[in-house]
Amino acid sequence: MQEIDRAEQAYTHCIADIQESLSAIGLLPNNFEILLIAYKEEDILNVYAKNKASESYRFLMSFPVLTRSGTLGPKKKEGDKQVPEGSYRINRFNHKSKYHLSLGINYPNDYDQAQQYTGSDIFIHGGTKTVGCLPIGDPAIEMLYTLASLAKANGQEEIPVYIFPFVLDADAIKKHKRQYPLETINRWEELAILHSQLQKQLK
Repeated sequence: MQEIDRAEQAYTHCIADIQESLSAIGLLPNNFEILLIAYKEEDILNVYAKNKASESYRFLMSFPVLTRSGTLGPKKKEGDKQVPEGSYRINRFNHKSKYHLSLGINYPNDYDQAQQYTGSDIFIHGGTKTVGCLPIGDPAIEMLYTLASLAKANGQEEIPVYIFPFVLDADAIKKHKRQYPLETINRWEELAILHSQLQKQLK
């Protein structure tokens, strides 16, 4: 019996909804790019999109992150169950994942390697189980996998994925100062600058 191609099946399930969602913010399915932002404390993954000529993104859709392992703070080593924090990109499309479908991110990135952080195989994936990944369930990963595949097929060479501990502002960081080491707080303050810059690109 021939194995069903999960990516093709996902496309069939999701393409009409994707076209409708893109059309609702004035985008065409052959001329768009996406950007992903996850907030760990809020357990949410937001998707933004723009046409290739635009400088700013518009909100497209969001998915709840169904389970979270570890605590707030960066991933530092293999097996620590932490979800990474920082600026990443999708570097793998896995249509044979044990979690239905999955999108790999490039952890450890240059910053992580400079800190001598270790680990591998961090994914946004289906299902609900996780050890350091972002599980969003099978229907949601079908939608996101198809959306990312379309963006890539239409020329988006890098799909950014930003993972933040929470919505980074001064009050939020202050709230967590007593619970986390100075090293983590300093990193969050660095990421807060990135977060602020990113917000200027979003509508």
